[in-house]
Amino acid sequence: MTQPTAAPSLLGVFAHPDDESLLAGGVLAQHAAAGARTAVVTATWTADSHQAPELAEALKILGADAPRLLGYADARNPASAPGGAVRLVDAPLDDAVGSLVAHIREVRPDIVVDHDALGQLTGHPDHRRAHQITLLAVEAAGLPHLYPDADEPWQPAALYTATHSESGMGLLGPLLQSVGKTLLATPDAYVTTTVDVSPWAAVKWEAICAHSSEVARERPLPGLLTRLPEAERHEIIRTESFTRLSPGPTPGAPHRLIA
Repeated sequence: MTQPTAAPSLLGVFAHPDDESLLAGGVLAQHAAAGARTAVVTATWTADSHQAPELAEALKILGADAPRLLGYADARNPASAPGGAVRLVDAPLDDAVGSLVAHIREVRPDIVVDHDALGQLTGHPDHRRAHQITLLAVEAAGLPHLYPDADEPWQPAALYTATHSESGMGLLGPLLQSVGKTLLATPDAYVTTTVDVSPWAAVKWEAICAHSSEVARERPLPGLLTRLPEAERHEIIRTESFTRLSPGPTPGAPHRLIA
């Protein structure tokens, strides 16, 4: 019999390698430290790409399972699929949902965490597509007549989207604007949960740095964070915000993810 843990198990579903560390690295580390199983599905970048080993190292640091790759190409980067693969934004929706359903049923998480509907501040099309796929897959995973070949049905207890509130943008807003990026923040009223991940900020930062190819570039967020003073960087990464979508807002738990 499986022994209960102090925190619910998590499955993160994110578009690109590094999204998991930037958006939910703190809660992934928090839940893993409490003995819960954590895992991440990454929608783009294939196993033969240069970011695959970086992702594996980041997940190891966070205490998560080995990478789970859907194997699609990034909408904006052909290097994401050296062997050739359809872009996530061009993939048949039913195929992508079915692939994610298989992972959900295998991991059997209490909670799924994914991108918000805005596409995470900059509105990246892969982020929006990953959110759409996750919404459908979380519902489909619990229905036995859908994707019957993808393991036994499993219904996660809750779905949270990682997001950024308008009032909580802080230093992150000017940082992204300094390189010409747009800001698509969520109205405060729609943010249900804000987690102080300060105790796991060092682990989160180590995981972000594991994505060394992104750290080396000028415009991606890992590179921007690297060039900040430590105090400013900590201020940005120490808080993670979420919107609970299913089964709806849960009053009384505004500072932690609950199933």
